[in-house]
Amino acid sequence: MADTLHIACPECGAVNRVPAARLHSGPKCGQCHAPLFDGKPHAVSDANFQTLVQNTSVPVIVDCWAEWCGPCKMFAPVFAQAAGSLEPDFRLLKLDTDANPQTAARFAIRSIPTLLALRNGREIGRTSGAMPLANFLQWAKQYSG
Repeated sequence: MADTLHIACPECGAVNRVPAARLHSGPKCGQCHAPLFDGKPHAVSDANFQTLVQNTSVPVIVDCWAEWCGPCKMFAPVFAQAAGSLEPDFRLLKLDTDANPQTAARFAIRSIPTLLALRNGREIGRTSGAMPLANFLQWAKQYSG
């Protein structure tokens, strides 16, 4: 891992430089002072997707979902619980594919829920379907550091 990481603030989008040694010390945004990691997934949109994924040095996992999707609703609490154990080594984001069709099309999302693992804005892994917490954590951790 690099000595200094770049972490985009999920609240304001500002890119923060965080010493790797301080990643687990509760860093805050230099612009809006919000915590950079708060143990919960954040909604992402077509408007801020690029900023949040390309300007974050840690792997990003995106849950692509839709309001009408039963398996998506079933997986949502698992994803939320996982954020508490995966952050700050990962950034967890939720993309409503119905409300954000450009990003969904860019990644060719054909079924939901689909989980994308990204590093520096590039896809490094993908899986579809809801899964239990242990399976999700195992899947996610293969993309760490």
